[in-house]
Amino acid sequence: MKESELYRKLGKLTKNRDEWKESIPYVSSLLASESVKIRAKSLWLLGEMGHAHPTEIEDHVSDIAAFCGSTEPLLRERAVNALGRIGRSNFLLIKPYWEDLFRFASDEAANVRLIFIWASENIAVNTPDPYGKYMPVFAELLYDQNERVRMEAPEIFRVLGKRRPEFVRPYIEQLRTISETDENRVVRIHCAGAVRAASPE
Repeated sequence: MKESELYRKLGKLTKNRDEWKESIPYVSSLLASESVKIRAKSLWLLGEMGHAHPTEIEDHVSDIAAFCGSTEPLLRERAVNALGRIGRSNFLLIKPYWEDLFRFASDEAANVRLIFIWASENIAVNTPDPYGKYMPVFAELLYDQNERVRMEAPEIFRVLGKRRPEFVRPYIEQLRTISETDENRVVRIHCAGAVRAASPE
């Protein structure tokens, strides 16, 4: 099957959630494709499938995690994203790879750093406690050189602020200052939201 046809097939499957559960082995087999585009699409879809069906994805998590070591930024990005989605449903499935995810906070590719934050938000929604000692990592990302990363960085403080405000309180003044001084409007809004989430009513 040509790459374009296979990509369309995956796109169709993406929309047909009723077929996800039974299609996990097939999509996982596509991780061996020669096409970066197909592997990237498969990683993304496996993340969504794993979020919906964590029990069925268990045997494929190690194959997904292996792409965290890829030299292709898009594949690293998609692998981190998938682990985040799966980890949101069942942290234990991605726990062996969780601590290693923090190296992506300093990945050379901005999109990978961005997705690392987003994946962390997903995991922290239901499993916030492990993030307590890693808050300085996210604090550094508030000053990332990439604007899109800086726009996303406050959101992990907002997510954790709602669940474990004690993790965020040491950074309240820092977030408040950014919310008042940053040149980017979205950064200011997201920092203000994080402050509100962690502040007592």
